[in-house]
Amino acid sequence: MPKSAFHVEEPEFLTSCVVFASPHSGRDYPWSFINRTELDETLIRSSEDAYVDRLFDCAPAFGAPLLCAGAPRAFIDLNRSSEELDPALINGVRRGGHNPRVASGLGVVPRVVANGRAIYRGKMSMDEARDRIDRYWRPYHDQLQALLDRAHAEFGQAILIDCHSMPREAVEGVATKTGKRPEIVIGDRFGAAASTHVVDQIEAAFQQAGFVVSRNAPFAGAFITQHYGRPSRNQHAIQIEIDRSLYMEEASIMPHAGFRQLRQTLRNVIAMLSGLSGKNQQLAAE
Repeated sequence: MPKSAFHVEEPEFLTSCVVFASPHSGRDYPWSFINRTELDETLIRSSEDAYVDRLFDCAPAFGAPLLCAGAPRAFIDLNRSSEELDPALINGVRRGGHNPRVASGLGVVPRVVANGRAIYRGKMSMDEARDRIDRYWRPYHDQLQALLDRAHAEFGQAILIDCHSMPREAVEGVATKTGKRPEIVIGDRFGAAASTHVVDQIEAAFQQAGFVVSRNAPFAGAFITQHYGRPSRNQHAIQIEIDRSLYMEEASIMPHAGFRQLRQTLRNVIAMLSGLSGKNQQLAAE
């Protein structure tokens, strides 16, 4: 089993209402799990948001916590509801209404990784699936809510920046108003998960750093943004997707020469995002 459900990097002094989180960058793949799969050690990582935790690891320097998953996405998907159980993988699950994520094998316990590659040779018990949820999913989400509650108590507002990466092919056919393919996709559930004021500030921060940005296309946010985004209560949730080709070779899942430069550019963006306000104030940079 993976050693931990999550780890948190805390700032020396909490000065930001922003919580950064990376639910898909966990890379603790125990041999007991690898030995059960049909995939090799590279393919099993193909749906992982590799190195996203490292891209955002300067957040504590700007007064904001960073929460990262310990368990890998192929083992448990923290960006799904705990009830998104796949009857094609888990014995005893009743077939309910159509859920496209579950139907495609991307439930809370995934059946496939990228490009629909099957993870397992057979099915698993309901007890095993529930055990993963209890050991990894619930502690991560309990910690995430605790960080948001603390931010709200300290600052009267909380802003979740949910950090992800996307395959280059996912945006091949997507064009922004400028005609360029997006490098950053901001997802706010089409305005349901965060106020326009917050999203405008986030978009401006990335654009000022030179990124091509789109909103909600092709990714508008999944369970985390839907569940935690409560702008009427001054709790905002925004998903950020970064084009993986900017920093790594997708086939080998290895950082390339652009990784260091992207990390430095993102440092400036993270400094700005740490000064976000859900209230009608100007975006502040450290």
